[in-house]
Amino acid sequence: MPSDFTQSVIAEFRANQGRVGGELAGTPILLIHHLGVRTRAERVTPVAYSALPDGQFVIAASNGGSPTHPAWYHNITAHPTIEVELGAETFTALAKEVTGAARAELWPELTATSPTLAKFQAKTTRQIPLFTLTRTAGTDRRS
Repeated sequence: MPSDFTQSVIAEFRANQGRVGGELAGTPILLIHHLGVRTRAERVTPVAYSALPDGQFVIAASNGGSPTHPAWYHNITAHPTIEVELGAETFTALAKEVTGAARAELWPELTATSPTLAKFQAKTTRQIPLFTLTRTAGTDRRS
């Protein structure tokens, strides 16, 4: 069950075509719909993102700098085809973990635009995973 905070962010996101206020004001947010690893129940999670020039999006499994990955990390690793809500648009995307040299190249760009991400990394010994979200052709639809 999502926390009250998560539920309020989701409700505000949907009521305001993807914009949220409060401590997340100005943060680009999208909603990922992912299946639970064991339950296969659909979950919806708000995550911050960065848009790449090629039309992909990058999300970080920072979990606020916690020593463990967020639950959604395990879910999208097991079931990488997800639904994404971006503003008033919903589309299917393929989530792919960015590793090795590609991650090393991308990380400084992300932390330059999102210094909080670097702070989260400094709080934990685990490497924060990054995922690209690539639209699946022919799946765009309006909410």
